[in-house]
Amino acid sequence: MWPARRVVGETFLSLALALSGVGAGLLDDENAAVAVGVGLLAGLLSLLRRALPAPVLLAAAAGSAPFFGFAPLLLVVAWSAGRRIDGLGRACGVFALAYGLALGLTAAWESHASLPLLAVAGMFILVALVVPGLAGRYWSQRRTLTDTLHEYNAQLLRERAMLVGQARMLERQRIAQDMHDSLGHQLALIAVHTGALEVDRELTDQQREAVGVLREASVAAMHELRDVVGVLRDGADGAPAGGAPQDGEGPGAPSRGVAGVDDLAETSRKAGTAVEIRRSGEVRPLATTADHAAYRVVQEGLTNAHKHAPGASISIGLRYEPDSLVVEVANGPAAEPVPGDVASGGQGLTGLAERARLVGGMVHAGPTADGGFRLAGVLPYASPGDARKTFVAPQDDFRAQSPAGPGGEAGPVIEWSGLPKELARAVNRTKRGNGIAIGCGVAALVGIVLVIAMVVGVVFLVREADKAMIEPAQYEAVKIGQSEQSVRDALPHGDTFMNTGQGAGAPPEPDGATCLTLLSTEIGSSLTADPVFRFCFKDGKLIEKKSFEAAT
Repeated sequence: MWPARRVVGETFLSLALALSGVGAGLLDDENAAVAVGVGLLAGLLSLLRRALPAPVLLAAAAGSAPFFGFAPLLLVVAWSAGRRIDGLGRACGVFALAYGLALGLTAAWESHASLPLLAVAGMFILVALVVPGLAGRYWSQRRTLTDTLHEYNAQLLRERAMLVGQARMLERQRIAQDMHDSLGHQLALIAVHTGALEVDRELTDQQREAVGVLREASVAAMHELRDVVGVLRDGADGAPAGGAPQDGEGPGAPSRGVAGVDDLAETSRKAGTAVEIRRSGEVRPLATTADHAAYRVVQEGLTNAHKHAPGASISIGLRYEPDSLVVEVANGPAAEPVPGDVASGGQGLTGLAERARLVGGMVHAGPTADGGFRLAGVLPYASPGDARKTFVAPQDDFRAQSPAGPGGEAGPVIEWSGLPKELARAVNRTKRGNGIAIGCGVAALVGIVLVIAMVVGVVFLVREADKAMIEPAQYEAVKIGQSEQSVRDALPHGDTFMNTGQGAGAPPEPDGATCLTLLSTEIGSSLTADPVFRFCFKDGKLIEKKSFEAAT
């Protein structure tokens, strides 16, 4: 099925060719019924030029000889046939046959035509056939080559994305192994030693409580390290929605989701900080990555508050909106002077913003009116199936080269299994008929020949016109009674194919006289009448000159 746009275009072109065929026929003094019939046939043939390019070209070439109304159609079908006829040899054969038909039928139809007239007609038929055909063939080959290059470029981009993705995966696995081997060992030692200190009888209750906080922090750090290692190795969090324990976690393992916010607040309270949690809205489950991001927002907010505003009260807000979860951590002004040597990497908020971006959310941080600080994150709800995300930074967004995918995500690296076969078929099409280079060379050669032929034809027509035409002033300058030799010396001899004689409607010649008939450079009163000057001689003198219009 053709799209609606193409149907409208084909219909409009068919009507235009039909109307132009009727108009050309009427200008050529054809019968009105014949002109309408030729126009309708031209419109019908234009609809068939895509399915039957060679037969339609031959039909248009054959019809252009007796009927001038097929001339506009011939230009269109020659261009279309040049695009759609496969193979250089076949195309040359079809166009040569069309040229022979048009020229042969022209010679048969115009039985009175002279050889120079047939030569000029043959040149114009050649131009009308070859120039549109070469243009259509060049356009088709150029478009095929362009499409092939676009397809090949798309394949290269996908392969590049695949290689970059594999490199990222290998680097994540290497980093995960390093973290597991170094940090995991150190945290395990801390947990063992703090566990041993916790049961030491020489410690006071306050010291034992502090050691217990350290042990819980080291155990939580070990679990978080395992999560990070899992993300680096697998590319996504594997925990179920809602922050439930992962496989291998004990019932007492800390949760790293919204459910773990209470544990974070309790740990801060044990450190002597007043922490308040406010919840609002109907609780809804989040995808694993979004749930973990909410936990990280609270964790980062509490860490920043302890570093930069020690002793200040902290409020944690969990607001369940219809489309997203809003997590807020706000603290008041610092109750104690901030030490000047507080360690800060400056990357916490940046990493948190990237984590929120990967789940489709956003993070905002800034000071409050009372001198405190506020950190907020907006995290959309998502189904568990949408939780897995490809860790591709925005600057490496290869989808920017292809608008088919969403921005910020690379999508499937390979999604066109049939690409090599399609590329091979397209390349074979461009190589058919000895390739585009040979076709362009032949087109250039033919073009040069046609230009030379046109220049020669124009010069030839100008010279022939000089032999057949005179100005009205030349006609007036000739006087009755002048010698025949002087008159013929002053006028062209009129022996040319452009001078078709007196034509219909000419007055009778004087008895026993020989006459010279020439065309006027002026335009006649109608398209079917030519102004003619006639000079008749007898006994070596000019005895009559007449000016009249003769039907062509």
